[in-house]
Amino acid sequence: MEASVPVVDFQKLSEGEEWKKLKEACEKCGIFRVINHPISETLMKEMKSAVKFWHDLPLEIKMRNKSIIPDSGYIPPFPSSPLYEAMGIYDFHKSPQALDDFFSQLDLPPYYRKIVKTYGQAIHDLASTIAQKMAKCLGIVDVDFKDWPFLLRTIKYNFSPENIGEMGILLHSDTGFITLLQDDETVTGLELLDDSGILKVVTPKSGSFLCIVGDVGHVWSNEKFWNARHRVICKETCTRYSFGVFMLAARDGIVEAHPKLAELDNGPRYQPFKYEDLREFRIVTGKRNAEVLDQYRIA
Repeated sequence: MEASVPVVDFQKLSEGEEWKKLKEACEKCGIFRVINHPISETLMKEMKSAVKFWHDLPLEIKMRNKSIIPDSGYIPPFPSSPLYEAMGIYDFHKSPQALDDFFSQLDLPPYYRKIVKTYGQAIHDLASTIAQKMAKCLGIVDVDFKDWPFLLRTIKYNFSPENIGEMGILLHSDTGFITLLQDDETVTGLELLDDSGILKVVTPKSGSFLCIVGDVGHVWSNEKFWNARHRVICKETCTRYSFGVFMLAARDGIVEAHPKLAELDNGPRYQPFKYEDLREFRIVTGKRNAEVLDQYRIA
């Protein structure tokens, strides 16, 4: 069964009808597809070639991609997720050194370095703008999302014939404000849990991005935005790649409802907490669903 994922035209986001579609997508399902954005399909294809290149490097080289915050660097396949492998660059948009370190760690050729720098800046700007538009839907215009920490994350799913039906990654919600994802345009596997508790297939669409609301977005909006639950399952015997940016939390690391939204709702739904505590709790306990937020909920 196919998921009904709202489509938002980036070029029309100044228009009333598209604005309404964006707000409804954030509130009802926490996921939407972005089309007519400023990132060219050529650059998207070039970035995918770069991602393939470094994921095919020997393990000892990939292991050099160290984490700055928990799980922000190289993540090898584990018994609990044997088909999943990831690499990342934390705060790449604020620190040129972060990019340079990644390039030198993997000894990337100049051709790929240029692609990553161009793509990284472009997707950071796009994600920041989308976040601003989402906030404006709720009447919030005083937050500069461009300064928030970002993680550029690339993921490889090692699918083979004997893995059909197995999990690439278990059902989860993302921890940050939003994830802007370039999903694999040819290999399926992403599934979305809808409001009736049914998992439905998210059909790929070439040249677009998926925007997924995370736990921070849910708390920041005082539960107005829905943090989507999703998973990846092996359905085809092809390697699957997805990559993009995870916008995490405010620069000070404190996750809380925006004061204006809390005031409108007669108070916040969650007590303030540190983003690093949420991230660490999920890693240590293995709990990945949005229910981990219940420990912060105000009764």
